Amino acid sequence: MNSVGGDWLVARDHVHALFEHDVSAAVTLFQNRISNSVISREFPSEAFGYGDDPLSEQLDARFSTLFERPVRVFPVTTGTAANALALATLVPPYGAVLTHSEGHIVRDECGAPEFMSGGARLMLIEGIGAKVTAAALGGVLDANPTSVHTVQPRALSITQATELGTVYRPDELAALCTLAHSRGLAVHMDGARFANAVASLGCSPAEATWRAGVDVLSFGATKNGAMAAEAVVFFKPELIADFEFRRKRAAHLISKMRYISAQLLAYIEDDLWLTLAARANHLAARIGAAAGGALLHPVEANEIFVRIGEASAARLREAGFEFYDWGAARSGEARFVVSWNQAEEDVEALCTALRALAARGP
Repeated sequence: MNSVGGDWLVARDHVHALFEHDVSAAVTLFQNRISNSVISREFPSEAFGYGDDPLSEQLDARFSTLFERPVRVFPVTTGTAANALALATLVPPYGAVLTHSEGHIVRDECGAPEFMSGGARLMLIEGIGAKVTAAALGGVLDANPTSVHTVQPRALSITQATELGTVYRPDELAALCTLAHSRGLAVHMDGARFANAVASLGCSPAEATWRAGVDVLSFGATKNGAMAAEAVVFFKPELIADFEFRRKRAAHLISKMRYISAQLLAYIEDDLWLTLAARANHLAARIGAAAGGALLHPVEANEIFVRIGEASAARLREAGFEFYDWGAARSGEARFVVSWNQAEEDVEALCTALRALAARGP
């Protein structure tokens, strides 16, 4: 299926048909694509390092086709590196990044954005479902003095899908980006679960990013099947600035870059990335439906948040289920994440267990 210039509703229907089949076929396809790239004659055992190889040199063109405009693509090996390096390029040490208080860069990156930027501050915004609204963004900007004594906002960072499994619609993104740009802010998207968001929206990658106003995307692949492959995608070349030097200094200019590039190329070929993400979303929706009244947030990607109580959580663990405790201590809240290669029988077993807990009561 060609993802560019085609009918995205037809593409989405095709994806939904694919995940009804045994997932092992998709898993095998992905693994074979990567291994075939590595061992084929097109993947020489000897090649120039640091991205000057035949596979890495394809990235800009292939991603430009995917996003329907010229882009620059810089592979890294972790999502934290992608976010921190992108933001460090956009924001000076005296600047600030505006982001939701539940954002990954706030809660799960050990201060990497602040460290990589040389001290830029994270300014937090609240919002339902871990989503920033234009009204909330405007309020924070209006309240921040322009005095030399205060940090100055230079970027907005939004997470897609969010840390609570919700998804920004293109019109919501456009409203945020329009306001941010009008106030002199660049817009960064943490797309660790970008595939799940695009599969959920049924729109094109372009509509979910630069057409709405996003300037830089941390394009995630590891959470959706890659071994260790992420990429920073710049939609505006003028924003790249010193990014390449920052990547080198942060030890993410990989000598054998072709092994990272092979994963990214295999990942986007024939929309495999969307096939895998759509299947995970579909299975997550089934779990959300089984959770019933215990569900805390709408299931719009591949994460499910429930309040089941400590006793029920203990019963699920005794039955062999693995999940994260969530929320405040002793809140009885839990987070389930459906993998790109999750077995359907595992999902059905969890659905059955959740229904049984609901019937049993607290």
